[in-house]
Amino acid sequence: MQDLRTATPALTVLSEEESMFREAVREFAESEVRPHVQAMDEAGALNADLIPKFFELGLMGIEVPEQYGGAGGSIFMAVLAIEELARVDASAAIYVDVHNTLVNNAFLRWAGPEQHARYFPRLTTDLLGAFALSEPGSGSDAFALATRAERKGSGWELTGRKFWITNGAEAGVFIVFANTDPSKGYKGITAFIVERDFPGFTVGKKENKLGIRASSTTELILEQCAVPEENVMGPVGQGYKIAIETLNEGRIGIGAQMIGVGGGALEAATNYVKERKQFGKAIAEFQGVQFQLAQMATDLEAARLMVYNAARLKDAGLPFAQQAAMAKLFSSQVADRTTSSCLELFGGYGYSKEYPAEKYYRDAKIGTIYEGTSNMQLQTIAKGMLK
Repeated sequence: MQDLRTATPALTVLSEEESMFREAVREFAESEVRPHVQAMDEAGALNADLIPKFFELGLMGIEVPEQYGGAGGSIFMAVLAIEELARVDASAAIYVDVHNTLVNNAFLRWAGPEQHARYFPRLTTDLLGAFALSEPGSGSDAFALATRAERKGSGWELTGRKFWITNGAEAGVFIVFANTDPSKGYKGITAFIVERDFPGFTVGKKENKLGIRASSTTELILEQCAVPEENVMGPVGQGYKIAIETLNEGRIGIGAQMIGVGGGALEAATNYVKERKQFGKAIAEFQGVQFQLAQMATDLEAARLMVYNAARLKDAGLPFAQQAAMAKLFSSQVADRTTSSCLELFGGYGYSKEYPAEKYYRDAKIGTIYEGTSNMQLQTIAKGMLK
């Protein structure tokens, strides 16, 4: 049967290179990630061997130019990788997602040539990155952040706390947002490149989460953290712009995660209903079950097209912020519904950790929350419509 992901309009048809890349990631996810999924979920930690393998496979520098050790690829290729990993394990996918769509993306657009030369060779080989914007008092209102940056001699001192930082436990470099001049409001926000061993920097507690449990989510503590002048990313006072524009691409990555999670759940449920027998026949033979599967497949295909379209627009250099918000909103809604329905198709077994349905259900929920809640996506979409 033809793969539905290649039977789409011209905008989303995969090239031979993209198809080969997707298949390589799928094989990796099946052979290297799937055997560890249940143990990682229970332990609340990623298998230590996986991050080095992400780098070895070239998954951590997809858009980075070849001169710095990257693949010189596109956000669309990053989407394919994230989707295929999330189909097996959303926690594995988020490591690749954040590193590419937030960290590398911010470096590509806003870091200077010297910063590129200093960090990209490691960001593509062994240095995991994290994006530190959120704080205890600033979630959806991201620019109400309280972390401060003060000039000290030839550099800066950062003081504050960051919450909900993905990749925090393992990352070696962090893009940290702090306000250099609170009197200017959000126009004082500046981005800083903070290395894990900088004086005054500490990784705090790790969150014990409902889903994506193997992905580390931590607190960061900055106590007069010393940051040299050459580690300011972009112009001073332009941090708000860096954050907004970086998160626009990040939302495409979240969309890819969600279609991966929904697709993995649907695949598991489809296999199960062909095996499970009731009233003398497989439950897949009941029309009610068939209709549920058909509706879920249709919803997922629509979400996939939206995510792919947003990625293609970004790669083409066209406006994509509204489409990214729509893709993130809709794909997270679809993943939430799909994983719930799939769990129900497993019956009582769906509620058991011996089967995959309940984990897909837990992993899907975060999609409506992080990198902008669903309400914030609706606000972005509405603003674009009314502009």
